[in-house]
Amino acid sequence: MKDKYSQPKLEEYGRRLAAQLCERHFGPQPGALLDGPAVLRFTPVRQLNLFVVQQLLAKWTEEMANLRSPYFDFEDAEVRQALTQFMNVLSRRIRLGREAFEPLLARAVTDTLRVAADPVVGFDEKLLHGRAAATKEQLLEGVRYIDVEKPLFQGFLESLPSAAAVPRAELLKQFRQYQEANYQTLHPLETVVNELSALLPLSEIDLRVEEATLPSPAAPAAVTTPVAPQPEPVVPAAPAPPAPAPEPTPAPTQPEPVRPPVAAEASAPAATEKPLYEKLKTERATPPLAETLRTERTAATLAEKAPKVESLREAISINQRFGFINELFNGENMEYHAAIQKLDAMPDAATARRYVQEDLAQQYGWVRKEEHVNKLLRLIDRKFE
Repeated sequence: MKDKYSQPKLEEYGRRLAAQLCERHFGPQPGALLDGPAVLRFTPVRQLNLFVVQQLLAKWTEEMANLRSPYFDFEDAEVRQALTQFMNVLSRRIRLGREAFEPLLARAVTDTLRVAADPVVGFDEKLLHGRAAATKEQLLEGVRYIDVEKPLFQGFLESLPSAAAVPRAELLKQFRQYQEANYQTLHPLETVVNELSALLPLSEIDLRVEEATLPSPAAPAAVTTPVAPQPEPVVPAAPAPPAPAPEPTPAPTQPEPVRPPVAAEASAPAATEKPLYEKLKTERATPPLAETLRTERTAATLAEKAPKVESLREAISINQRFGFINELFNGENMEYHAAIQKLDAMPDAATARRYVQEDLAQQYGWVRKEEHVNKLLRLIDRKFE
């Protein structure tokens, strides 16, 4: 993150905005709970909602990792299959009260400002996730949660070779070079600041490090005017005891963290467009978060070994669904839903594949969408196997 922006100020604004948005939603109904679709539409700023979902998926992955024991064989094929099914069911039961949701939203606000101020920070924290090295495929998993400067991130990842893992330092170096060469594609930080300011007043100046904390250039000026020497001679004196070391200046106290609240439906009444959540709301079931584990070998293995499915609608996890809507159906949830319904009603795999590869591919112009199309085709094979 660039030094001119203060991390404590970013975090303070995140807490204040989250608290305000949560108060609007939960204040009149303190016991209210949010499900997955509600999270996706909580604020009119799409990036905030996406970063909240990304944090939920990380929590879900942690829960999955906790289901391990030295007393049982968790690598057994049946155990792994049952565990995956259990986690998929669990992921469709998202229930967030204010106490749990507000901190997630506060962090999402802070992270959104950080990514807008310096995309390299976003690449490192949101795509690399602390990995020492990563493949193109692993990095692509995180792009679906990026809305700020998304063309920049996608363009860079498309330039990487497939399969080979690249060290973190080299990836960051290449990304910086790509950013410098393609700076004209970037949106200014002011764009994000303006979006957030519509929810809670904010200016870029509010986020900068205060001038008083920056190095002062006044010191040399004092040396330019020589001081007349004192007439009396300097008498050597016994060495004085060393002066006590100056007490360290206490760091500015950050305000006690206010759990980040999320802007509820009530928080975005002014928005005229239909956010993704509004469309998702029309669906009966909340899909699972299972696809998050795609980035990990165990999850990928489980997905491949998953049993036959009776319904595509139920088999598609929330992460897959989110990717399909954004990448294949231009963000239109209703069109996605109609296509999946039609596929579920088809008599065999050949007919369904033909519909995907010919009709849908031509209708939506699926160029360079092989990754998502292949995921959909594999699900079709599981249904009709």
